[in-house]
Amino acid sequence: MRVQYTSLLPLSLFAFIWAGESFAQTRADQEDFFESRIRPVLAKACFECHAGGKRSQGLRVDSRWALLEGGDSGPAIVPGQPDASLLVQSISRSHGKLSTPPHKPLGKQEVADFRRWIQEGAVWPELSKRQDGQPHWAFEPRKTNELPKAISGWSDHPIDRLVAEVWRRHNLKPVQPASPRVLVRRLYYDLIGLPPTPEEVDAFEKESLRTPPSAFSNLIDRLLASPEYGERWGRHWMDVARYADTAGDNADYPVPEVRLYRDYIIDAFNADMPFDQFVQEQLAGDILARKNPSDRYGEQVIATGYLALSNRYGTRPFEHWHLTLEDTIDTVGRSVLGLTLKCARCHDHKFEPVTSEDYYALYGIFDSTQYPWAGGEEFKTFRRHRQHFVPISPDDQAAPKLAVFQARVDEIAEYILQLEGQLETADDRLKFALHMQLDWLRTEHSDMLRPGLPPDLPGAYAVKEGEPHDVQLQEGGDPKEVGEKIARNSIKYFSEDDLSIPQGESGRLQLAQWMTRPDHPLTARVMVNRIWLHHFGRGIVATPSNFGISGAEPTHPQLLDYLAERFIEGGWSIKQMHRLILTSNTWQLSSAENPHSSEIDPDNKFYWRHDRRRLDAEAIRDTMLLVSGELNRDRPLVHPFPPIKDWQWTQHKQFKDCYESRHRSVYLMTQRIQRHPFLALFDGPDTNTTTGLRTSSTVTPQSLYFMNSPEMVQIADSSAGRLLADARNPDERIDLAYQLCYARSPTNEERIRDKDYIEDFQEELRIGQDSVENPEHKAWASYAKILLSSSEFSYLD
Repeated sequence: MRVQYTSLLPLSLFAFIWAGESFAQTRADQEDFFESRIRPVLAKACFECHAGGKRSQGLRVDSRWALLEGGDSGPAIVPGQPDASLLVQSISRSHGKLSTPPHKPLGKQEVADFRRWIQEGAVWPELSKRQDGQPHWAFEPRKTNELPKAISGWSDHPIDRLVAEVWRRHNLKPVQPASPRVLVRRLYYDLIGLPPTPEEVDAFEKESLRTPPSAFSNLIDRLLASPEYGERWGRHWMDVARYADTAGDNADYPVPEVRLYRDYIIDAFNADMPFDQFVQEQLAGDILARKNPSDRYGEQVIATGYLALSNRYGTRPFEHWHLTLEDTIDTVGRSVLGLTLKCARCHDHKFEPVTSEDYYALYGIFDSTQYPWAGGEEFKTFRRHRQHFVPISPDDQAAPKLAVFQARVDEIAEYILQLEGQLETADDRLKFALHMQLDWLRTEHSDMLRPGLPPDLPGAYAVKEGEPHDVQLQEGGDPKEVGEKIARNSIKYFSEDDLSIPQGESGRLQLAQWMTRPDHPLTARVMVNRIWLHHFGRGIVATPSNFGISGAEPTHPQLLDYLAERFIEGGWSIKQMHRLILTSNTWQLSSAENPHSSEIDPDNKFYWRHDRRRLDAEAIRDTMLLVSGELNRDRPLVHPFPPIKDWQWTQHKQFKDCYESRHRSVYLMTQRIQRHPFLALFDGPDTNTTTGLRTSSTVTPQSLYFMNSPEMVQIADSSAGRLLADARNPDERIDLAYQLCYARSPTNEERIRDKDYIEDFQEELRIGQDSVENPEHKAWASYAKILLSSSEFSYLD
């Protein structure tokens, strides 16, 4: 076949990984693994004899350097070689002479953790550079300095003045502004995650020639008012809230009601709910709903799905509960405060001013909260029915329905007991009839209990107040080793005053109010940094969920504080923050190179141009469906889970499924134990943990998906049908294809080349394969596949 197509480079020719991002993510994961799985074991099992001034057998184990130096028998670890490491040989009892700890061997999982740690290089985070007593920038009050003078002829916009001041200090020069066509495509993807139509591009280009500033402002407002804005920006919050449609237990039971929390997030962004209210409702919406009854009662209850989504572990109800609460504390810390808190479960945090007492002060708040259980496999000792799902109707409406339902459940249970007590004296014929009736009643009883609520009482996977209490500190993070009781509270370093928790309450509401105080040093900074991140591809702070001492320093601290101040002054309005950022000249710069600035700042840390970046997984999938004409832009209802009465999944036969959908990707059913195939392939979030920054890789399996997957064949086929139906001749079809995929028209060279490709493809099909039906359609399908798999399609300038 005489076909060449070299200009539109497929992703397979860009098979590289952003090494900086990948390394940072991997390093962070390794440090987190060390702090949660290695350091606590060393502290509990080894420090008594091998730390500080104690050197049993000449060995200390309280630093990486000490382990490398070793003791009387030689180096304790060989990074990358666990089998050659004396530490592994000793704790696994495989050495012959060395065995530690001497009295109580470590468990198999703990030994496996040490093997993994050493295999991955034995990462041991260095002690904080802020242990010199100097205050850390993120923990200090925000600074409100005067704005620097504007550069003449550049821009008087406050963001531009703050960015230009950094350029001035580093002798950097910005590139030219992006063209209207590049700008409109960038804006659509930033705000709604979809490309503009050809008509929308043309309309903006014409209006921007007449009234440039107002044309752009009007377009921003129109996109912010679109319901698709909430779908785009709600997905960003779902990343940090570790959204999934399953519980994460051993069987990974589905939770159909979680979609209500997803929809709450989307609606909150569309309504521009103030961010402080958004945080408070997710932490304490059930409390707010009862304190201030309104027509939003159900929404506020649903909002606490943020907490209910905490990972479940094990098989039995509320098994390994300390790990579920660790996930809660970790998510709250990272997503709202930008702090890594779970290290303090086992010991005082080695970097941040967070103590174990702080951790268990927070732990008590959430342990005083009743979480739901999604059900599971059935054992003799317990039933698998769901527990503690929360009605989304006020108590005065829900209570009568619950009472009637419970009376019916109790009636059937009592009747079952009565029938079971006739069985010993009944004759064989009666026994058979009784067994038949009992089987039916037991099934009915189980089917009634399985959903967790009456069928006429809708509920949510949400939390509610439990029995308020303080908890004891768990020595080394072990719930079996408890110490002093810790009063429920916030993190003491950030507040001189204790939380004033009313009698009979958990403290969640007071914690949420403390976190969203206007003078809190972290919350506003963390959120505006997240907004900036999704507009520029990188945050002012490169570690968006870690503003602590072990995180990155801000590249523009004055800008970050300015944005945080404006955020709070503007009523915590996220849409207002969008308008501020998007109307800056800095955001509207092109992605062109500038050799002078590139030599000084090759990573573009100071925003002298706009970084070219790959679309995320959802935008790629949604755009392919849009181009093909298959995208369903409505909000779907429930996922097609099997009827709950048929659920029989176990830890050995887990729930695993992937449902076909033509809705936007934000609505895909996602699981904890297995990732959605497409989202996983294109770097979607890890549903098991809060994801503040996704990796962005371009790897060979992605190219194989574009070339060979059944989904891509169908999308290309539908795209060809659209091109043939909506345009009259090859020239118009090629122009339409470029407008749909790239928001631009083809050049004359591209048009000629593409026509040649399509004609050659059709000719080869006619000559070589007489049985091929509709060669014209197949040629256009092949052409569509090339455009959709090109780098220009998947990248945003």
